Amino acid sequence: MVQNIEFRKIFKNAARAGRPYNCFGTWIALLELDLRQPSAVPGIRAVTPGLRTARGDCRISNSFRIGSNCRRKGGMSATQRDLISDLRAYMSRSQQTLTRRISMNRRYILPLAAVLFLAGPLYAELQNVEVGGSLRIRGNYYNLDSLGDLSYIEQRTRLSVKADFTDEVTAFVELDSFDLWGEDFRSDYLRGIDGRANSSDDVEIYQAYIEARNMWGTPIQLRVGRQELAFGSQWLVGVNDAASFYQGLSFDAIRLSWVDEAFRVDGFAAKLGETVTSDFGSDDLDFYGLYASVTAIEDHTFDAYWFYVRDDNFLTAFDVDLHTVGIRSAGVFGAFDYEVEGAYQFGDVDGLPSACPAGFGEADVKYDSFGVFAQAGYTFDITWKPRLFARFSWLDGGDPDTSPWSNDRTLPFNRLFSNYEYTEFFANTDESNFFYYGLGLDLAPTEAVTLQLVGGYFVADERALVSSGLFGSRRADRNIGLELGLYGSYAYSEDLTFNAGYVHFFGNDGLADNRFIGNGLLAWNGSGDDDYDYLFIETQISF
Repeated sequence: MVQNIEFRKIFKNAARAGRPYNCFGTWIALLELDLRQPSAVPGIRAVTPGLRTARGDCRISNSFRIGSNCRRKGGMSATQRDLISDLRAYMSRSQQTLTRRISMNRRYILPLAAVLFLAGPLYAELQNVEVGGSLRIRGNYYNLDSLGDLSYIEQRTRLSVKADFTDEVTAFVELDSFDLWGEDFRSDYLRGIDGRANSSDDVEIYQAYIEARNMWGTPIQLRVGRQELAFGSQWLVGVNDAASFYQGLSFDAIRLSWVDEAFRVDGFAAKLGETVTSDFGSDDLDFYGLYASVTAIEDHTFDAYWFYVRDDNFLTAFDVDLHTVGIRSAGVFGAFDYEVEGAYQFGDVDGLPSACPAGFGEADVKYDSFGVFAQAGYTFDITWKPRLFARFSWLDGGDPDTSPWSNDRTLPFNRLFSNYEYTEFFANTDESNFFYYGLGLDLAPTEAVTLQLVGGYFVADERALVSSGLFGSRRADRNIGLELGLYGSYAYSEDLTFNAGYVHFFGNDGLADNRFIGNGLLAWNGSGDDDYDYLFIETQISF
């Protein structure tokens, strides 16, 4: 154990010598490191206990603090600098002791890094440093019938550091790596050649931002840098971690918020693609939005929003202006819960050639589409706490008129950056142009175990035009298929969970030709009589 007796002795000696150290406030928290005490961060006695977010991710871990409230104008006196020199010397000896101990146990590498980070100037306004992270590993198996089989193990590793300063200023940096097992195997065992895989793209800066809260004594909050954006239930804007290939999603953005107890409004501007030109904003891809929430009524939330995606010829040969406006409400009435969200999209796509013969110029392509999501549930106050729920969604298919004599077209509803999964198949979160009808049951046999049985039926909104050879063309069948899934989750501890699930899809004739992936622009190209299976096992730990 690293005692703090010498730390106290420094202060006593300083007092006898008449050295003023009140510049550090009424107290400087003593560094207490007990390598024998268990902790979420091994080797460090927590001052601020670990917290958990509403989503269950432990983003804020156990931490330690060296307090400082020095606000002396004109810098420090010579005696104060002497005191800091004494403190640094003590810290140096403490680090050497820690280094010897940690060399015997690699579990203490992260705490040591945190101590070294704090061993800088004690007179800075740094108040608190927190180290956190998570590991998520998932094995997947798909049987896609006529399309073949898939199997892989995916892993996402995240490591973050959060630094709190005075005046409610925070800096946050998070690294992450998403990999499929075997991608970075470093040995050619068949030929006996030991090599190093290309790992240049493994670790990314997933988040890196500065945040200031309660600016100038007001509810204003500012966050600048790479950050996650998630609104409502993430039906349109989320973090891309709901299902397989949970790579995450963050934005290079500026976010300005007004936050109080009954009302919150967020405005943001994000840069999705940058073209370096002398003309500011030219040929860029941008994302803007306003999102307002009212929580004045207990257990209820009312939201209204506007999102705008502007693609000024960054990725394509045409320009896109897509506006989305919507409203949302969610809440609880006793045992009854509900959520309803509706959105309307409008905008233009410029530069697409006409499908008509020469002389008709550009095609008139636009967004004029609706999207709706609703769910309601009722929880029974009996053993296992069963919750019955129903879901409905409509994602407008637009008017996909591709006739050679038509010069206009309305595009399907665009899912934007959704993190809501309707199915375990079909290209994750970009399904559109369908109706969805769902029923399900949630169970909680114990406090640590939850089960869910859910079924969903898919029906195409706008049916595809299918060639019938000599007999001209016909419309595809409207019925896509039925999906049934059984899911289970076991919380081994507050930080470690295990999840598993099995899903079966019963295909129908509409599976073959209808365009319901790629935001309603692409066909799945499966067979009408396909049946699909999906099985996964997952473990996740947060610290």
